Amino acid sequence: MLDVEMQDTANAVVAKISNLEVGFRTRAGMVSAVKDVSLSVAAGETLCVVGESGSGKSVSALTLMRLIEYDQGRIVNGAIELVDPSGQMRDLSAMSSSHMRAVRGRDVGMIFQEPMTALNPVLTVGRQLTEGLMLHLALGPVQARLRAIELLKLVRIPEAERRLDQYPHELSGGMRQRVVIAMAISCEPKLLIADEPTTALDVTTQAEILSLIHRLKQEIGMAVIFITHDMAVVAQMADRVCVMRYGEVVERGPVAQVFEHPEHPYTKSLLASVPKLGDMNGTDTPALMPALDDDGALEVHAAPLPFNPKAQTVMSVKGLITRFPVKAGLLRRAVANVHAVEDVSFDIKAGQTLSLVGESGCGKSTVARSILRLVEPQGGKVDFQNINLLDLNSGQMRDMRRNIQMIFQDPFASLNPKRQLWQQVAEPLQNYRTVDAGQVWDKVTELFNDVGLDPSFMQRYPHELSGGQRQRVAIARALALDPKVIVADEAVAALDVSLQAQVLNLMMRLQAERGLSFLFISHDMAVVERVSHMVGVMYLGRIVEYGPRRAIFENPQHPYTKALMSAVPIANPHKRMVEAELNFKPISSPIHPIGHRPAQNRYADLGAGHFVLTSDCGYH
Repeated sequence: MLDVEMQDTANAVVAKISNLEVGFRTRAGMVSAVKDVSLSVAAGETLCVVGESGSGKSVSALTLMRLIEYDQGRIVNGAIELVDPSGQMRDLSAMSSSHMRAVRGRDVGMIFQEPMTALNPVLTVGRQLTEGLMLHLALGPVQARLRAIELLKLVRIPEAERRLDQYPHELSGGMRQRVVIAMAISCEPKLLIADEPTTALDVTTQAEILSLIHRLKQEIGMAVIFITHDMAVVAQMADRVCVMRYGEVVERGPVAQVFEHPEHPYTKSLLASVPKLGDMNGTDTPALMPALDDDGALEVHAAPLPFNPKAQTVMSVKGLITRFPVKAGLLRRAVANVHAVEDVSFDIKAGQTLSLVGESGCGKSTVARSILRLVEPQGGKVDFQNINLLDLNSGQMRDMRRNIQMIFQDPFASLNPKRQLWQQVAEPLQNYRTVDAGQVWDKVTELFNDVGLDPSFMQRYPHELSGGQRQRVAIARALALDPKVIVADEAVAALDVSLQAQVLNLMMRLQAERGLSFLFISHDMAVVERVSHMVGVMYLGRIVEYGPRRAIFENPQHPYTKALMSAVPIANPHKRMVEAELNFKPISSPIHPIGHRPAQNRYADLGAGHFVLTSDCGYH
């Protein structure tokens, strides 16, 4: 047994897991997910639990909340204890369901990784935020609503009052995650369990949320169990680190010791595989990422990938404008517009990756959906092979989508849980009849091989695969029609560091082999630096800086670009960001009254394709 008890502050222990073994009922019998794990966390301390997908880190935390019981899980052995208001340790495994309902939210708060699963789609944000406040703190409706507004402002959601009356689907992914964080901290619990809480957030919001959790930890003595695969976040947050693999703890210790003197080979490989901002300084083209093999050993790929700078432009976007109406009143009339994309222009060459980066809600995903006409733009031009996509009717646009495919952020949501994987990859082939019916199976087999999946996976269902494997299936489906351009919308955001490296390397290899062009949308600056040829930095629907990746990262000129760079966490526990250093401006509103005419974007040409916005974008 590996014990990670607090040595000097045993009296302040808030939660404790001892000799835990957790199993899940399957058709084949009980499968062990966690084996002989012991850990504890004290008041005012952050314990970071790290490991790859399937390592057992989330199961260990969910056991503290007794939530595994709702997913065919069972505590086979061990004890889980939490301090009660009198200061005594109570065994949670012996508590009744009604007692556990009182504990959840009041004494233990949890931030879940997937906000759309954690939020009820049929209840407003305000209803869900105030419910716990009225239940656990006995606040009245008016006081609960005022407290809910404070919480939304605390997690940096603009127009907090209006957001309370919206539903989860009306918010961006990053905003939904901030709502979940606000719910988790609303009652100032003794223990906060944060399961990948910043995975869906941009670097600026991530930095502020991490600082917020750190400040709450100090002010109210809250203990934090922080589950993540981001070693840079671990370096910023952890007092102690627990490294898990295959359901067991393989290494633990103070954060500085684990980072400076890792002992287990897996820990060493995990630290070495983390992409770091600045790794690509002095280079002009992307390079494959270091990745872990199946045995946990590090595979290093340093060679840059080839690119022809004289390649032809395959897509040219000019002056793209997309706005959404804000409706109010009994008749639901439009009273204002959300200026989601405002005068956006860029070019993508054959075999090139253009990355769009920026905060949640800045318009990155709306640009992608506008290009594919999944939402209808109000102005501009999208030129693909001398055809303006905005002039096409629905039938013509359907045919054009053969050449432009999309990989979505959540592969589980974009795959049909009731269909076998081969059927889903074959669907575009059958819809567009690009191959004969008798050749579909062979073509799908070829696609599975191309993305590194054994053809034996073809007759499986999505739930039988890991997150990285599901994303490979989504890539295979996107490749089925041999597109010229692939739009990757946060395609690796939810993957742990090793799976992320494998999927990104796959995409870069396919790009080199097939001459694919990527529009890569991400909030991970270190990943963007690694994979990009060109970068566009977006703020409130506008591109504020645009140019070659090397120019943007090594010579940022716009104040917002500099703020993004400064917010990237560093994988060094001795170089932690201080909250006072963040100094982010309040987020301006993208909502303007009907008839508002924003200024046209004006750029200063800094040479070599590097442009910086000079007109007012609301960030100074």
